[in-house]
Amino acid sequence: MSRARKSPVAARDTAPTSSAKQQTLPFAEPAVPAAAVKPLSITPTAVQRLWFCIYLPNLPLQACRSSAEALAIVEEQHGIYRVLQTDAKAAAAGIMAGQSSNAALALLPALTLQERNPLREQQVLERLATWLERFSSFVSIAGRDVLLLEIAGSVRLFGGLPTLRQKISEGLAAEGFSAAMAIAPTPLAATWLARAGRRVCIRAKENLPAAIRQLPLTCLHWSNGQRESLTGMGINNIGDCLRLPREGFTRRFGAERLLDLDRALGDLPDPRDSWRAAERFCADFEMTEEQSDRELLLNICRELLLSHEQFLLARQLATQRLRFSFFHLKSAASELSLGSALADRSATRWFDLLKIRFEALRLPEAVIAVRLRSGLSQPLQAETARLNFHSKDGKQGRRYSIAQLAERLTARIGDQSVNAMTMVAEHRPEYAWSTQDPLSDWAVSTLVTNDIPRPLWMLPKPALLTLDCGYPSHRGGRLMLLEGPERLETGWWDEDSISRDYYTAMNAAGIRLWVFRNRQQAPDWYLHGIFG
Repeated sequence: MSRARKSPVAARDTAPTSSAKQQTLPFAEPAVPAAAVKPLSITPTAVQRLWFCIYLPNLPLQACRSSAEALAIVEEQHGIYRVLQTDAKAAAAGIMAGQSSNAALALLPALTLQERNPLREQQVLERLATWLERFSSFVSIAGRDVLLLEIAGSVRLFGGLPTLRQKISEGLAAEGFSAAMAIAPTPLAATWLARAGRRVCIRAKENLPAAIRQLPLTCLHWSNGQRESLTGMGINNIGDCLRLPREGFTRRFGAERLLDLDRALGDLPDPRDSWRAAERFCADFEMTEEQSDRELLLNICRELLLSHEQFLLARQLATQRLRFSFFHLKSAASELSLGSALADRSATRWFDLLKIRFEALRLPEAVIAVRLRSGLSQPLQAETARLNFHSKDGKQGRRYSIAQLAERLTARIGDQSVNAMTMVAEHRPEYAWSTQDPLSDWAVSTLVTNDIPRPLWMLPKPALLTLDCGYPSHRGGRLMLLEGPERLETGWWDEDSISRDYYTAMNAAGIRLWVFRNRQQAPDWYLHGIFG
């Protein structure tokens, strides 16, 4: 999924100046000497921030899609692949982080090794950030394994801090992620507390120094060289760093490290970038091996559609177009497009259309990955009336709208077999309408209103009428002219100009017809349409 970020918010944590308070005064005020009037003093109040940090220490392992019984994630270090993380079975066999891949295989020959994939980890972080937008309007990706939420405005909305924390914790567990979480008034303090494994909630800024003093240096994002230098000086925690002279600390380790300490304590603002998911959905599902099972492929597509539905639900949007891409190892990707008459986000509705179109899809070989891309998003439109369909046993079945009927017909018999009609700004009846794709955006179609009645059934080409003593005749009887004439004389700018007098007529069977008589050419009568 592509990533979109807003520009950084400058000094997000600074205290804005509060507006003046409105005072209610009586109608009659005693006279007060000007010298006795004291200016109103307004003290700015700091905006209270509360940061929720989610630290994912096992992200490289949990981002890996593998069904292996024993798995280890390896990373290249100085030309040697070394173990970074292991699952429970590999750890039980004695495999530890830092071992070479050969040593790990010697301990457990059935071990599956996978190289760390930073791109996949970033995609997982972005997916989780998108999911977390339901809990906060400000979500930040603060590192390769850290997510931050500003939740000061969300606590009351979700019924209190314990309930909010429980919802986030249960949601992460349901997604298969184990996370360390901490809450603090500053983003750096929350991050350091989470990295240290302290499951705490600190609301007041005054309590921060006591909370972070005992944190080890390993929770900092400083370089290994800087941490080793501090350890060599006997500095083992953040409290020891705070006791060092500021000038000497800056000369030895740089001003940026001192600024980190001040930001963590809330003495300096710490603005962060706000994550914003892309408005056009795109997600991939990569398989560990090729698959030809069509039922399995449909299940994968259903999972992608559910993610697409959540993506649109968080933004109150919908889309009219979807495209599935089925990738193969040797052949070009197989494309499958779906269209909706009205913008929608329901995974169930899209999946029903997918099953119809998927029956006719021919895959040249097995599939190794599936991609779902959506079209441009748009606000949801009002729902049309629904059609009731009954099953063979007489029971009422599912209800479909007219738009859904057009979608299913298109999916079943093809785009070229189903058309919709739209009005065109043209006086000549032959050119006053045109066909369009029934799955196009009806909201942007050009509609031309006309108070003069027009027949619903127009003949593709006007039919010549027979004459009975000079009067137009239809089906063996004279026509009775009811309304008219309506003169249409137009098209002089091209080679298909007309000059006609149109009438509404009725035949012997009581059918209302739309007929005309040429004025410039032979004065013959023609039938052009039939009213309903």
